Amino acid sequence: MRALDDIVVLDLSRVLAGPWCTQNLADLGASVIKVEKPGAGDDTRGWGPPFLKDPETGAQADAAYYLAANRGKRSITVDMATPDGQKILRDLAAKADVVVENYKLGGLKKYGLDYASLSKINPRLIYCSITGFGQTGPYAPRAGYDFLIQGMGGLMSVTGEKDEFGGTPQKAGVALADIMTGLYSTIAILGALHQRDRSGAGQYIDMALLDVQVATLANQALYYLVSGNAPVRMGNGHAAVVPYQGFPVADGFVIIAVGNDGQFAKLVTELGHPDWATDPRFTSNGARVTNRAALIPLLEAETKRYTMAELIAALEKRGVPCGPINTVDRVFADPHVQARGLQKTVPHTQQGTVPSVASPLRLSASPVSYDHGPPLLGEHTDEVLREQLGLDAAQLAGLRDKGVI
Repeated sequence: MRALDDIVVLDLSRVLAGPWCTQNLADLGASVIKVEKPGAGDDTRGWGPPFLKDPETGAQADAAYYLAANRGKRSITVDMATPDGQKILRDLAAKADVVVENYKLGGLKKYGLDYASLSKINPRLIYCSITGFGQTGPYAPRAGYDFLIQGMGGLMSVTGEKDEFGGTPQKAGVALADIMTGLYSTIAILGALHQRDRSGAGQYIDMALLDVQVATLANQALYYLVSGNAPVRMGNGHAAVVPYQGFPVADGFVIIAVGNDGQFAKLVTELGHPDWATDPRFTSNGARVTNRAALIPLLEAETKRYTMAELIAALEKRGVPCGPINTVDRVFADPHVQARGLQKTVPHTQQGTVPSVASPLRLSASPVSYDHGPPLLGEHTDEVLREQLGLDAAQLAGLRDKGVI
């Protein structure tokens, strides 16, 4: 058994936030039906390089970006702009447990695929809409993109080097607003499924990238709300913990993350200055935060005497949290990452297998399985429409001739 193997998800989303949510549901065992436009499909199929290549023709195939968020799903192609396509999707929604979509505000109403329409034919339906700004408020009609949301939601204001070091606001190297919205959407859907078990009724879920980005400012948001002062960019430093940043070594940088005064004493003892642990400027975390400008250069002068391997080994022996700043290739070469099995290979109809990254969800009784890779465009159209709607070969051929599927 898998945790959600009795749940059917109709996935009308594309790009990242929605597909990330539905990939989580697929990892947990849900049957996810990914609906794509005939002949085009999810935009991310073309977001490369790098691309896969057709092993027979050498032609460009799906992009790595698409592979990252679509494991475990079945793809069908349906033109929802046609009446026949709309009927197919309504019939599928009538049998589904969950619909996930990320169209602009009201974008699906004209097709009869909005929550108000679908809930009438399936009162148990859980319908999750993902937009940039939500269903209400002055920005609701706007399109929302991760980069815009990272800026508008405050993340970029606290990411990047300090002003005095020539820094500018920076976005994260991963589309975090999209990813986090996908995760929160997954949580909301699981909560709604549990509620349905008790009430028998579905419900509507309004997810907004901006809401998620503001919520996940976390301590930085509360720093402002409590103090009235807007937090600023700290580079790799921490606003409230010192030392907690990257330090230069002979061959790169090492992160040192001192969480308490005992760890600080161990750090400075290793660096040859145990007296710093009793220096009134540095005896407590609060004092170290106040005197950050004095302490950090002292530490940097000592860490430069070590190589990365030497300093990490020495600090690990003393129980001081530390680690390298790895490039992505070094991440997958790390022995712990390998021991945890974070790099996976999943089946693929065209390629045989393709690389993937393991889900971090580790359930003892209903584990994630990796028996289905990302689908080809429309790979499962006939299979799903036969299975879910009982369409026969002649009906499928007719729909295909009309360009509906």
